[in-house]
Amino acid sequence: MPAIAKLPLRRQATSDRRDLNLLLVVLCLAQFMVVLDVSVVNVALPSIRRGLGFSATDLEWVINAYTLTFAGFLMLGGRAADLLGRRRMFLAGIALFTLASLACAASDSRALLLGARAVQGVGAAVVSPASLSIIATSFAAGSERNRALGVWGAMAGLGAASGVLLGGVLTQTLGWWAIFAVNVPVGAAVVALAPAVVPEGRRAGATRNFDLSGALLVTAGLTALTYGIVRSDALGWTSAGVLTPIATGVGLLLVFLFVEGRLASAPLVPLSIFRLPLLRAANLVVLLMYSGTLAMFFFVSLYLQQVLHFDAIETGLAFLPMTLFATTGSTLAPRLVARFGARRVVTAGMLCVATGLALLTGIAPGASYALHVLPGGVLTTLGLGLTLVPSTIMAVQGVAPEESGVASGLLNTSRFVGGALGIAVLGTIAASHTRHVAEAGTGALRALSDGYQLGLGIGAIVCVIGAVIAATFLRERPQPEPATVPAEGEEAEALAA
Repeated sequence: MPAIAKLPLRRQATSDRRDLNLLLVVLCLAQFMVVLDVSVVNVALPSIRRGLGFSATDLEWVINAYTLTFAGFLMLGGRAADLLGRRRMFLAGIALFTLASLACAASDSRALLLGARAVQGVGAAVVSPASLSIIATSFAAGSERNRALGVWGAMAGLGAASGVLLGGVLTQTLGWWAIFAVNVPVGAAVVALAPAVVPEGRRAGATRNFDLSGALLVTAGLTALTYGIVRSDALGWTSAGVLTPIATGVGLLLVFLFVEGRLASAPLVPLSIFRLPLLRAANLVVLLMYSGTLAMFFFVSLYLQQVLHFDAIETGLAFLPMTLFATTGSTLAPRLVARFGARRVVTAGMLCVATGLALLTGIAPGASYALHVLPGGVLTTLGLGLTLVPSTIMAVQGVAPEESGVASGLLNTSRFVGGALGIAVLGTIAASHTRHVAEAGTGALRALSDGYQLGLGIGAIVCVIGAVIAATFLRERPQPEPATVPAEGEEAEALAA
């Protein structure tokens, strides 16, 4: 009898494990797609510039239109997942992202492409925090959740690293429009699978109040700040056309903090969440890391095509080893965390990124890909994988379930704010240096590579600062159980939905 009684429990456990694995597949597929769209455009930028008539400076907005709306609306997306239901918002975000991808592929003007990219960012801003929040609330705390976060983080790292490879193949064989069209069948598959495997998981007793003003303030502030930085290359840092948008951006961000702390009845970002020291430190490290790594993808892809004259497919294949090392780092990270602790792994990962960026400062006309690009590239992406997974684990550690969407949105905001500002700031510095070197009589290719060298060198310094922050502040402490936990009935209801 005891053996017979245990049989249904074993079957139930097997079924639950299978459902959780399928859930993780769906969530990781969605996360891969939205992260891919940050880096997949890099190789296609020269083709987009020729096809739609972008200037060199305005070309950055093909990336920034996506990353800024992504970053600006992430917190609203995370809060919406908590209040309206994670499955509902996950599906809505995927649908919006997929339709916007179709519009990007069909674009025949700069305005249409940039507008569609911005809408893509809004859809991604709903999908990404919802997927991370679903993991944080569906998998048991401890090794099971860490494994799921490790896989999720690996897909995020893989999406960032493999975008250049996939973008090169699609651009060379079909055209730049294909880098956006590829999202349509993937998005359709996620929409078809998600209703059966994703739990609803809405926060009990939610008031459904939205801090739309907060989302608009932070998005407008980041956009104005980045616009001013990008325009500095053409106008100079002391011009009104630069100082005015920068001051406006800073002012809007200060107003955002005031609204969140004093006025909003249901703030987009409850400032109390910043009392968690691990969350603060992990977000700052991720912001600094992405400012360097996304700028690296931008610089190296342009260097390979414009200086070494690689075609799109050759450029994509040149990033293949980097993709593999990013995946390797993400796969190894959970095991290394279990053995050495998250602080040491994150610190080592950030030093790895910094070393890789420093090595890449050796790029020049006539340089060798194998000697001057590959070593720095693989170290940078290995460090990306090693850093992202344990930082994600630390950022959600000790966060109450009802604030998991906010914490998830905050982490993703740090990633994409870091990426957008990294490309804007380092890209502007590189372009300005290139112009000054060219005006001094240096050849065009040498001037280009000199600009990239400077941008990569500054990125390396930024990541060293990130390593110091990780070593100093990512000190694990015993975490108390969250004050608010879902009741058994509520948890069962969420899983059954």
